[in-house]
Amino acid sequence: MSTFLIACGGTGGHLAPGIALAEGLVGAGHEACLLISNKDVDSRLVKSYPQLEFVRSPGCGMSWKPLGFLRFQWEQLRSFILAVRLIRRRKPAAIVGFGGFLSVGVTLAGFMLGYPVVLHEANRRPGRAIRMLSGLAQRIYLPEGTQLKSLPPQTVRHSGYPVRKEIRRLPQDVARQKLGIQVSGKLLLVFGGSQGAVALNKWVTENFDRLARENISVYCLTGLNHGTMGMVEHKLDDGQVACAYFVPFCDRMAEVLSAADLVVSRAGAGSIAEFIRCHTPSIIIPFPFAADDHQRANARFFEQQGGTIVVEQENISSLTDEVIDTIFNDWLLNKMRENLERLDRTSPIEPMIRDLESIAAERPGQPRPQQA
Repeated sequence: MSTFLIACGGTGGHLAPGIALAEGLVGAGHEACLLISNKDVDSRLVKSYPQLEFVRSPGCGMSWKPLGFLRFQWEQLRSFILAVRLIRRRKPAAIVGFGGFLSVGVTLAGFMLGYPVVLHEANRRPGRAIRMLSGLAQRIYLPEGTQLKSLPPQTVRHSGYPVRKEIRRLPQDVARQKLGIQVSGKLLLVFGGSQGAVALNKWVTENFDRLARENISVYCLTGLNHGTMGMVEHKLDDGQVACAYFVPFCDRMAEVLSAADLVVSRAGAGSIAEFIRCHTPSIIIPFPFAADDHQRANARFFEQQGGTIVVEQENISSLTDEVIDTIFNDWLLNKMRENLERLDRTSPIEPMIRDLESIAAERPGQPRPQQA
């Protein structure tokens, strides 16, 4: 049995794959300790996993403003000190970083103390933290077709996005019953990622009346800081009712995705992976100010695989027509589901665990993985 230290958190896109990998490692007989941030999104999500071990770490995002940069340096120093103490106490077989500010301190500490460092990049354009730390890593997992310059071939493995085991497709009627919602027509999920999307929330409030007239109800995940729980009803001429549900945070994504006929979403790698796992058709609006424009790269690749329709934010005025045309087009929805099912045929978790076990076995004093 080996111990693995997993640095994730800060956003749902970093924390969720860390949890998925930790579940797989624990299921394979290992121990996993997850480093998470003090942000609200981390606190809400980890409540569902009492069986896993979480350690909160200092840290904040990078800023070039003078005070912001000083705070970033101070928080990273605190994170580095905590990581050194944790590594010396736990003596992990390897350290796994999922990017973001939380990976910096523990990666530097692990490398300086002589422990193997493994990095995972979910987006099709690697982020700043992964690019900066790549030279310290013994292994880097990248999406298929994605490259990082100046890395030796033996360092890179192409891997998908680890999805938590509870994220799976449910029958639509069962999912709606579990959520406690009743829909007479179609259900549209609007989802801006773990932190919400102001532009998408605004689009819902401005266009719900028109959607409701088509008997389209909306389930809008607003984000923790962008809205409160609530519901708006719209009565139709035939007596039926279309509803708009506003929910700040949801840790029941399998049920929400399975309940929806269509999703309108940002293009985070984690969101896309969960759409694939639940076979949910989508219309994606990439966030135009995402670092390195990674959301547009994610969205375009996903569109090429036949899993989504991409609408640029500058064309969001056409989104309502696109939603109405798509959600009632059964042929198109079924074609998307077929493509999503094809993309969902392999899971990256098992190969990652085997690879991590081989890395762990190379360290003196670490137990070698048992053959099945």
